Amino acid sequence: MAQGYNVAVVGATGAVGVEMIETLEKRNFPVKNLRLFASERSVGKKLKFKSTGVNVELLKSDIFKGIDFALFSAGASRSKEFAPAAAEQGAVVIDNSSAFRMEPDVPLVVPEVNPEDAKKHKGIIANPNCSTAIMLVAVYPLHKANPVNRIVVATYQAASGAGAKAMAELEEQTAQILKGNKDLKASALPQRIAFNLFPHVDVFLDNGYTKEEMKFVNESRKIMHHPTLKVSATCVRVPVYRAHSEAVNIEFERPMSVAQVRELLARAPGVKVVDDPANKKYPMPIDASGMYDCLVGRIRQDCSRDDGRGIDLFVSGDQLLKGAALNAVQIAELLI
Repeated sequence: MAQGYNVAVVGATGAVGVEMIETLEKRNFPVKNLRLFASERSVGKKLKFKSTGVNVELLKSDIFKGIDFALFSAGASRSKEFAPAAAEQGAVVIDNSSAFRMEPDVPLVVPEVNPEDAKKHKGIIANPNCSTAIMLVAVYPLHKANPVNRIVVATYQAASGAGAKAMAELEEQTAQILKGNKDLKASALPQRIAFNLFPHVDVFLDNGYTKEEMKFVNESRKIMHHPTLKVSATCVRVPVYRAHSEAVNIEFERPMSVAQVRELLARAPGVKVVDDPANKKYPMPIDASGMYDCLVGRIRQDCSRDDGRGIDLFVSGDQLLKGAALNAVQIAELLI
């Protein structure tokens, strides 16, 4: 292609890396040359891109010369080790890990919310936490119309959020239980996931919240440029293969009607309103899986308030797409 970009995917063989490759193809991103990097155990594998197979190369610090965009999804430690070197060699790094999200000079971007921030980068742009991105796609268009003061959110996070090993563990445990074997050990996740759920996503902190829950607080404030936003989250891992869901309670500065919320969300980018409970239509992860849009429904007035300033809604979004790979590719699209 005459107008093409040299693109690298770091962590190419992981669940998000594979989705990044597929998303580049499906969105017809102008890739001139694609290079795939991973750890030593994956070197030599071939991954399909368009009509050809691309060899996986060993990730090293000196391989980014000539790369225009480097999409990282190899974990925070690898990002800290290799992303600065990639940026120094001229690549724009779009990093899916937590390594740089709260660095003051690194933009943290959800394209439907703060696209202008991407252009202020100094070589590295951070992808937000998956559950934060999914929530803000639904919340931000409402915030623009009526400032949000407080959010209380409970999540229903799929195995995909913990990576390919957790997805495999859900499958294997489910199969074993259905065969009558209940003596199972968890390895990829802290508890048995099959026919179970647990309020433990990431590590616990001294304040009783987990790191995942505090990401909602800190990342939402940064992305929305809303430093006084109050957020309280409870994150729960559920036996769903793919796509996260969230029950979101929003407190606005002024009264907000259900009709106003529906109208705003109906024209919001990245949102599909699915809100017809009488006909059993509402967001579900089984429907959100594989979708670019986040599904929003169960929109209702908060009946615990008398001032009309509370709204409840339910969101489902594909963690591997809007929560990771799609968001990264969309950021790159902002820069071409």
